[in-house]
Amino acid sequence: MNKPDTNAPAEQIAYANILFYGCWSGLALMLVTYLLYVTGIMDPYVSMDNVIKYWGLPVGQYLADNNVPTGWGWATLLSNGDFLNFLGIALLGGLTIVAYIPVTLAYLKKKDFVFAIIAFLEVLVLCFAASGIVGGGAH
Repeated sequence: MNKPDTNAPAEQIAYANILFYGCWSGLALMLVTYLLYVTGIMDPYVSMDNVIKYWGLPVGQYLADNNVPTGWGWATLLSNGDFLNFLGIALLGGLTIVAYIPVTLAYLKKKDFVFAIIAFLEVLVLCFAASGIVGGGAH
């Protein structure tokens, strides 16, 4: 992506570029991993017959009966086609965290410490939320 004709600060352009390329990378990764799954190149952890069997049942029953981990437990099953698909989703979900790191560094370089602290705190809050330490909602 070329630098557009704008008065936006360089750190905002860098943030936008990271999101732009990261989103396309995440979508491409999801497409590739999905193709690996549906073509049968990678075996699934839960067979399609079981997925169909549990389709209308509560998710708790599906998780328990198929010994599927919750939270970040999916990362231990990346050798299976159905869980490899989560990599693209995780990339898209973590993209904001990744994009804020160079923004924080840019603010520090400019000696704009207030915005640097805000950006750093944003990274910490998002990492804490993604960690799963605190649960909420349907978790």
